[in-house]
Amino acid sequence: MNRQLLFYDKGDVLMKVAVIGAGASGLTAAYKLTQKDITVDVYESGQTVGGLGKTIDLWGQKVDLGPHRFFSNDIRINKLWLELAGNDYQIINRLTSIYYKNKFYFYPLKPFDALIKLGFIESGKCILSYMKEKIWTTEQDGTFENWVVSRFGRRLFEIFFKTYSEKLWGIPCKQLDADFAAQRIKNLSLFEALKNALLGGKDNKHKTLVEQFAYPCYGTGMIYERMANFINAGGGRVYCEKSVRKVIVKNKKIEAIELENGEIIKYDYVISTMPITDLIAGLQDVTEDIKAKASRLSFRNTILVYLNIQAIDLFPDNWLYIHSTDLQMGRLTNFRNWSPQLYGNEKSSILALEYWCYDREPLWAERDENLIKLAGEELRKTGLIKTAKITDGYVHRIKYCYPVYERGYREHLNSVESYLSLIEGLLVIGRYGAFKYNNQDHSILMGILAADNITDGTNHNLWKINTDYEEYQEKTIITKTGLVKT
Repeated sequence: MNRQLLFYDKGDVLMKVAVIGAGASGLTAAYKLTQKDITVDVYESGQTVGGLGKTIDLWGQKVDLGPHRFFSNDIRINKLWLELAGNDYQIINRLTSIYYKNKFYFYPLKPFDALIKLGFIESGKCILSYMKEKIWTTEQDGTFENWVVSRFGRRLFEIFFKTYSEKLWGIPCKQLDADFAAQRIKNLSLFEALKNALLGGKDNKHKTLVEQFAYPCYGTGMIYERMANFINAGGGRVYCEKSVRKVIVKNKKIEAIELENGEIIKYDYVISTMPITDLIAGLQDVTEDIKAKASRLSFRNTILVYLNIQAIDLFPDNWLYIHSTDLQMGRLTNFRNWSPQLYGNEKSSILALEYWCYDREPLWAERDENLIKLAGEELRKTGLIKTAKITDGYVHRIKYCYPVYERGYREHLNSVESYLSLIEGLLVIGRYGAFKYNNQDHSILMGILAADNITDGTNHNLWKINTDYEEYQEKTIITKTGLVKT
């Protein structure tokens, strides 16, 4: 699937580039192009930039759309991030826990903490289950369930993986593709988790277990707001509340984009981060087979319910994973435990409760006041806020939040990727665009390499990011004093 791109020489003609979507990947691409004096138009359907990484103002404070930690070993990503953050960032000591059956377990795993809280009998069952896997390993059938069971044992899978994963994806773990594990927790095993715990996190390179991360003082969105400001100052334009209806292709080559108001604007290149399903639906002359395969790809939505709690020092965690089956929420973030600049002089704590659903589920259409009531009741049930008063609630819905790796999705996606790769001048990137469960660093890398493909004539396979690319780069980490090689 090698994309054939036109090499651009700035001395020849004025090239026009459109970027659809002002999230991490789209803005990064536009930012890098602007640095090379290429004028870019960015079209964002929302009111503000940042996509999933935006920061919003709420009750005199700043909050993100859930917990967004930034961590990368890739020197290209880290250099760009520091270039934008300047000195306005902190190194956060991560503290996260799993809430399961009215108990809080440290995550990453701390063996003695887990053993004590599980109890002698349950701990014994977990150990025996793990040992059984070492002797009679579960056959790999391409499912997330068997992938995890083979590395942790069935008992630990059922306690620490099953409930949370099924809340997130809305399908049984037997229907979830092993690609999810391979991309998000590859190389992780019980042995790796135990080694990390015993060594106190030293020399750990697994992102799931990282105990420190860089965070912008004014929220994750600070990085993307600065990107947008740079693009506008460099002669480009970042348009908010301006949706792209479709991409127009002629003879398998980019011709133009059509906005929601019907306006058609010609471009030489289009970098698309719009949902891949919407991109295909808007293209002309797409075969019925490709349309059918694209329609089999689905996204999971997120509902964030923010509650304003009239108390501070509620609990020390940055965020919690909610594994208990008696609670609908899947994750809980305490923004009081991130950067002091987020809350300033305010004497309250903003908590964000996350709920996941599909369009077809009643929860997605539920009234805001009912969602706020549900969140308040569930929060009280955990005992985390004791008798503290809840004074305000706010609901933020995110459509197309998670690409669902249902079994068989890869076959459908491969066909769609191959079709889109034949369109000259089209670059498809981002979590939505490439149907990839990206972290921020993956999306930023996609943007960097997409810009390189246009300006330098490189032929990076953008579909492969979040699989192979990070394994071959110079290793660095961000510290409070800057970039350090590892």
